[in-house]
Amino acid sequence: MSEHRRKPPQPQGGGRAAARRGQSGPSSGRRAAPRGATGSLSDSYGTSSQQSAAYGPEGEERHGSRAEARRAAQRSTGGGRRRAAEPGRGGRRGAPAGRGRASDPGKKRFIDYPRAGKYGAARWVPSWKLMAGMFIGFIGSLVAVAGVGYALVSVPNVAETATSQNNVFYWSDNSEMVATGGETNRQIVNLSQIPKAMQYAVVSQENKTFYTDSGIDPKGIARAVFNMARGGNTQGGSTITQQYVKNARLNDQSQTVTRKFKEIFISVKVGATVDKDEIMAGYLNSAYYGRNAYGIQAAARAYFNKDAVDLNPGECAFLSAMLKGATYYDPAGATSIDPSATPDANSRRALRQMQDTLDKMVEYGHLSAADRAKYTQLPDVKNPRSNSDLKGQVGYLVDLAKAYLINNDIISADKLQQGGYSIYTTFDKKKVSELEAAVTKVRKENIDAKKRPDKDTFVQFGGASVEPSTGAIRACYGGEDATKHFTNNCDSTGAQVGSTFKAFVLAAAMKWGVRDPDLGESQAQDERTVVNAKSLYSGKNDLKIRNYDGSVWKDKEDKEWLQENDGKQSYGSAPDFKIDLREAMRESVNSAFVQLGMDVGLDKVKESAMDAGLKDNSLTGTSFPSFSIGISDPSAIRMAGAYATFAASGKQNEPYSVEKVTSKDGDIFRHKAQPKQAFEKKVADNVTDVLKTVVDDGTGTNAQLTGREVAGKTGTTDGNKSAWFVGYTPQLSTSITMFRMDDNESNKNRTFLEMYGTGGQEKIHGASFPSEIWHDYMDQALKGQKSIDFPTPEPIGEIVNDVPSPTPTPTPSATTSPTPTPTPTPSQTFSSPTPTATETCQFDWQCDDSGGTDNGGTDGGVTSTPTATSTEENGNNGNGNGGLFGGSRG
Repeated sequence: MSEHRRKPPQPQGGGRAAARRGQSGPSSGRRAAPRGATGSLSDSYGTSSQQSAAYGPEGEERHGSRAEARRAAQRSTGGGRRRAAEPGRGGRRGAPAGRGRASDPGKKRFIDYPRAGKYGAARWVPSWKLMAGMFIGFIGSLVAVAGVGYALVSVPNVAETATSQNNVFYWSDNSEMVATGGETNRQIVNLSQIPKAMQYAVVSQENKTFYTDSGIDPKGIARAVFNMARGGNTQGGSTITQQYVKNARLNDQSQTVTRKFKEIFISVKVGATVDKDEIMAGYLNSAYYGRNAYGIQAAARAYFNKDAVDLNPGECAFLSAMLKGATYYDPAGATSIDPSATPDANSRRALRQMQDTLDKMVEYGHLSAADRAKYTQLPDVKNPRSNSDLKGQVGYLVDLAKAYLINNDIISADKLQQGGYSIYTTFDKKKVSELEAAVTKVRKENIDAKKRPDKDTFVQFGGASVEPSTGAIRACYGGEDATKHFTNNCDSTGAQVGSTFKAFVLAAAMKWGVRDPDLGESQAQDERTVVNAKSLYSGKNDLKIRNYDGSVWKDKEDKEWLQENDGKQSYGSAPDFKIDLREAMRESVNSAFVQLGMDVGLDKVKESAMDAGLKDNSLTGTSFPSFSIGISDPSAIRMAGAYATFAASGKQNEPYSVEKVTSKDGDIFRHKAQPKQAFEKKVADNVTDVLKTVVDDGTGTNAQLTGREVAGKTGTTDGNKSAWFVGYTPQLSTSITMFRMDDNESNKNRTFLEMYGTGGQEKIHGASFPSEIWHDYMDQALKGQKSIDFPTPEPIGEIVNDVPSPTPTPTPSATTSPTPTPTPTPSQTFSSPTPTATETCQFDWQCDDSGGTDNGGTDGGVTSTPTATSTEENGNNGNGNGGLFGGSRG
């Protein structure tokens, strides 16, 4: 290198540098070569030779200090300078100095991360270039994936793919009952056969941008993905196009992210390649409208018995409401699936939805205000059943089995609609036929609507038979014909059970006992006396009901409760009219059991009923004294099941209707018995022993079976609006109910009607037609089975209210001596003889209950049910739920 680049020689003999050189010892006289003098490229990039450049052989410092030397080296090397400045670092092992990766400032990384030339946290903050590149790459990947997905999916064909299979139901002997419930009731029609009003109805209500959108709803998709991510239920496609795609892919209804994204791709492709009119026709032809109707033509026939082309705007708006879920909008109701889906509630929901749809059609310009004004009420909806295979009792049995599977989360309603299941039920074909025959016999012989139109019209019967040892429902009677009468009378009907409820009061008294009137409320709950059948209670008519502590019970209006007996009859001798509980049950004395319920506590009476198998939502007026005499309305199935608990010596089995379910993939479900000991054996057996008295020589003598022990109880309710007989043998428990109610689907105010004069009888009691049906059915159902006696009960409890006064034959109270009335002539099929004049009112079906006090009851009920406000506190008002599947999974 040229000499002119050399630094001028340092002045000699002066300054601090000279002093330092002097202190370091004599100089060798050699001078370090200036930087770059060797001509080496590596020398100019801060390798280990730079240290030699900074210090001479004798340690002469060229830059004033070591720190300054390091800074100089760093300035000359850039990134990686520290390692490069030290010998042996910054390069590969054995490589010449200056050959390390960090030593080449001209070489740049493709992704500068962590960032070179930055320190601390700044090294980890990506640059805007890196962020922009990553975003572009991500979008590009999505486009690529979407392109591949779009290319791989195909447009579905509804006619080819939206099909389903039959469900096959079997009797308990594994013979086929019916193949139904999953068949495709569909007839494809062209768009020209679908009224414009129907098209505009679904557009206005479901997807107002249908004719302009791309086929998907980004917000709806994001909502569905979010729900799936957090483990919730997915939400269906919110556009008509997405619903059309979903309907066309019934073979894949899994709720997975994969299926959801696949549907999105298909929807986009359908929206881009298929005409909107074709999508509309496909959607309306594939949608499910309820009543097993797929497609608009099948729906028009199922609801209105007309072709789709003939539907008016009101009917179209109604059918669009069915697309939201017929379970909650079909005016026929679906209480077997959800107790809240009553005919009245569904009718109100359907009308609101229909009116809302019509209003939106006017708002969006699809219907004139003048035409809209024509449709302010629900259209005339036809009978919901059309499948002739479901006639007779079969339709009711299928409904029970389906409801059992759905409500117990065994199979969803959607999957049942798709079908493909073999469903093995508990129903005994022979017993079902025998129960139907017993009801038909009584109806034909006694009920004549033409002869007595104001008395015999709307008479209905219901019944159920449950096996005590298992809980299996062996028979049901739901009505005359499932294709004509669509309320299942063996399930929830709202009919009060009357005095049949007294068995649960007695069970509570024998399980927990009565409270000590001398103790406070808290202590009295623990200090109780278990009663036995010899305990004495007043049989006085118009008995003033008291709390357990002796104070007079009063309602919210400060009114006392005077309990009336059937026919205003007092039992026992004046002045206390004491009778034992066996006698009170035999004669169905209301006053005795109402007071017993107060002494035990109505909370314990309710608990006893639920332990036996009744459901909470069927128990009404639990804070009123009359609760103990049956103002609640459990179903026939539940009553048979609850009495079956006594028949099984206290073991309670939940009533069930399906033994197993199979499909092409094997077993789906098998019932597993889970009995529980609801009552001690001695409690249940003592209740049975008392109920035997009712059949042996009480109000239930018509139910006697030759050579068999029978226990049971009659029941009749306020206003003679329902009558019951519930009884059992060790092998079978059966309940029969009778009532009058116009449940025609066009009648939105269904009420129970009085039965005075029905069937030519002055009054209907549980001891009349219900016990006759029970007898005829059980006589056949048990034919060929060994007669089994009930267990001998162990002694239980104490005699409460023990007074040394005998229990004489019931005599009329001196204050209520009525003029004797002619005794009604019993049916010719009754096995009991007509009683003598002195025995009048020994059987509750012979008693006159004209007149009455403000409070009280007939056999099995009350003459004055609690006021509407008090009853409505329990949500029933006399017409509540409580069937086998009502509210809780049965």
